[in-house]
Amino acid sequence: MAGKRKTNPAGSTNNLRGDVLRVLGVLKVATVEQIQQISAPHMSYRHTDKAKPSERKQARTASHLGALSDLRKHGLVENGGKTSGGDTLRNLTPMGLKAASYELGRPVGEMGGPARGAGRSGASHPMAVNDALVALLRPKPDLTQLDGESADVLSAAQEAVDAPDGLGTIASYATEVALPATGTWSSPGKGGAQADIVLTAPEDGVPLLFVEIDNCYESAQELAGKIDKYMRFCQRKVKDADGKERPMWRTRWWVPDGRLGDQPHPPLLLVFNRVGPRNPNTVIAQLAKLTRQHWQGTTFDGFHMYDGQPADFRMYDASSPSWSPA
Repeated sequence: MAGKRKTNPAGSTNNLRGDVLRVLGVLKVATVEQIQQISAPHMSYRHTDKAKPSERKQARTASHLGALSDLRKHGLVENGGKTSGGDTLRNLTPMGLKAASYELGRPVGEMGGPARGAGRSGASHPMAVNDALVALLRPKPDLTQLDGESADVLSAAQEAVDAPDGLGTIASYATEVALPATGTWSSPGKGGAQADIVLTAPEDGVPLLFVEIDNCYESAQELAGKIDKYMRFCQRKVKDADGKERPMWRTRWWVPDGRLGDQPHPPLLLVFNRVGPRNPNTVIAQLAKLTRQHWQGTTFDGFHMYDGQPADFRMYDASSPSWSPA
């Protein structure tokens, strides 16, 4: 035991450190509370008897704080600034990204780079990305871990369990993924997009989904330009390992063909977070007109075909308490 304490002075377990590596390997930068919400959602329903919110938060996150401390000692995690609300941000070092790739079962080349410096200006966009990911994932508390809690707490936890399921697991997600219109996966050229979130959850009926988060600072024209970049990437073809030419995205991700043999591009979900000055309702109406050629499809006798276009293009307002892309 003394040897373990010397190696990990905070006393964290292998499982806790693995949880932290998996979450940060996907989110790139996160608060300890976000790490806890994803990897141990039952903790959100514990320690409710403490008087102050800060005390409840400290108790909920103590185990993961210990894991972060031990990982920092090993050079795998570092502090990365603070959110606008004052919470400390954590991110992986290059060595930590490599360790996270093993935990996620993901090639190192697909891990992206460390998120150093993301917290210097409050990390408002990364935090919005994290919130959207949690809304898609919908981590469910384990009720067996809540023995002895009050009836009100158990009722709230049961309500979360009974809510619609989320999509995939944390390993189903990737963030800040380059979608090159020129260059290669590892060295993207100019003109490509960068997806805020990529979700692959075929077991939940979502084989591939791109997600773009807007904090309501960008105009409809700017967003339309981003969607054009997504389309440039989706339309790009390269030679696959068998020498045959295929859409570049199909060399990395698998999706079934359409019902009638058509091959629509992956769907794109655009999430508006009401932080900036722009009204998302106005932007959505303008954006729909500017990007019609990308989503309207071709009308036939009683049906539409979306061959070579997104199968679905949806926009959500993240400020709505009931928004549910699932």
